[in-house]
Amino acid sequence: MPSNYPGFRYGADRETFSAAKVKALESLLIEKGVITGDTVDTVLGYFETEMGPFNGARLVARAWVDPAFKELLVTDCNAACEAMDFPEGMSGAEGEHMRIAENTPEVHNVIVCTLCSCYPWPTLGLPPYWFKDPTFRARVVREPRVVLSEFGVELDESVTIKVWDSSAQIRWWVLPMRPPGTEGMSETELAALLTPEAMMGVATVSV
Repeated sequence: MPSNYPGFRYGADRETFSAAKVKALESLLIEKGVITGDTVDTVLGYFETEMGPFNGARLVARAWVDPAFKELLVTDCNAACEAMDFPEGMSGAEGEHMRIAENTPEVHNVIVCTLCSCYPWPTLGLPPYWFKDPTFRARVVREPRVVLSEFGVELDESVTIKVWDSSAQIRWWVLPMRPPGTEGMSETELAALLTPEAMMGVATVSV
């Protein structure tokens, strides 16, 4: 998300403090025998290589080129995941019940979790800072068009904006519209256009 986004201006030392707190917690858990020294690296490596936005990008790219797969993705996201050669457990670990909201020329969807930060980890990875921020969670429900504009998404007044509230029961994410001029692109090339922000509705896809 933009670093100058209003209401989300964190101090430059945010990462330093966060890293220090994480290191202290990790050291304490190791000392108590709850985890080993390799546990954190193993978990982080898993989300870097197995579960992340690259999975969501592949699903969207396939849906853009395959109408039957698109129908499956929209009607049963978890079944669509199972049809891909994804790692085992894609329908678990924060993704037991994932649902898709499809963007159209008439409707733009945006996702929020008003209670905490429920997020489709298997397809989009770990939730970003802005998604967890109470300011975003409160404002996007009240004034979604304004918030989207602050993210750089300018929508015509004729476009309806729908806000979907993720929860522990259902994790929502967005099927963005395929941008014009991409007719001859391969699935791999199309997947490279996708961002987590576009698949949460706070950005659009462009070439």
